[in-house]
Amino acid sequence: LIDARDLAEWIVRLAETRTAGVFNATGPARTLSMKGLLEQVADGVGAHPPLTWIPADFLDAHKISAWSDMPVWVPSEGDSAGFARRSIKRALDAGLTFRPLATTAADTLAWFRQQPADRQAALRAGLPPQREAELLALWKTKS
Repeated sequence: LIDARDLAEWIVRLAETRTAGVFNATGPARTLSMKGLLEQVADGVGAHPPLTWIPADFLDAHKISAWSDMPVWVPSEGDSAGFARRSIKRALDAGLTFRPLATTAADTLAWFRQQPADRQAALRAGLPPQREAELLALWKTKS
């Protein structure tokens, strides 16, 4: 998870200083839970929706795909257990920095609201609201 502006600024600085190498240039700089990510995004866009935590096996059983149906989320077990645990120390040591996630969220929403109506209507990731409501209702009846 990284704001493209942060990545671009860092790459320009690397080029200016003629710094070369292989880097894992992602973020954030510190461990961030899904709850923390969602809270920071909510702060940035001024929304505070209720959050419901549903186990990965329930999502999998109902054909909910990590990353596409649930953007930025992957299960913390199985094949994706180490997905968000890659070291970015080398990039941090080379000056990679991050703006606040709330800023990225606010700016992304502002950009999205400037898109044509047909683009706004055709989301490319995430669950359609009706499918989300169905799954939440099903989860609540089972728990």
